[in-house]
Amino acid sequence: MADPHKSPSAEERELKFSNVELSSLRDRLSDLEAERVSAPSFEDNWIFDRNGELLDEACFLRLRLDGQGAQLTYKGPARFEGHTKIRLEHQTRVEDADSAREILESLGYTVTRRYQKMREVWRLGGVVISLDHTPIGDFAEFEGDGGEKVAERCGFVAADAERRAYLRLYEDYLVENPDAPRDMTFRDD
Repeated sequence: MADPHKSPSAEERELKFSNVELSSLRDRLSDLEAERVSAPSFEDNWIFDRNGELLDEACFLRLRLDGQGAQLTYKGPARFEGHTKIRLEHQTRVEDADSAREILESLGYTVTRRYQKMREVWRLGGVVISLDHTPIGDFAEFEGDGGEKVAERCGFVAADAERRAYLRLYEDYLVENPDAPRDMTFRDD
């Protein structure tokens, strides 16, 4: 089966909503006869940069460890069509996360941030719906062509979509909660 997190093209089309009642959304997805692709599983995301060059371009390079192994992702700057966030995205599964990290570090990249979440994945037609439990709350992401329509069928208003990525959300959270950990993690490792 294809990776449910990967768009058929190199373009990610996404709407994200915050303060989501995940159990209600799960019930609604069942009512819509959506397919549950995966049960909640832990994700650990490591963000790499080299002298701020990716951050300066509003891009990022991520190594994700999840229930299926490891995945390396590059995301380009975001643009918006209406309420849908669109980014260039290239990703691939990697066999050995430690080796991938060593390669990135050999190229001068270092870990600049880290974030964790529990993610449950559903699919309705060509839209992938991710139910995310994070240290700063619960979110839902609708990814793919038709994401706005599926989000609306689930009771969301596209105009309320969150424009910020998890890293920016956490940066803003830190301003209001200066004693919180530097990284968006459930535990200190």
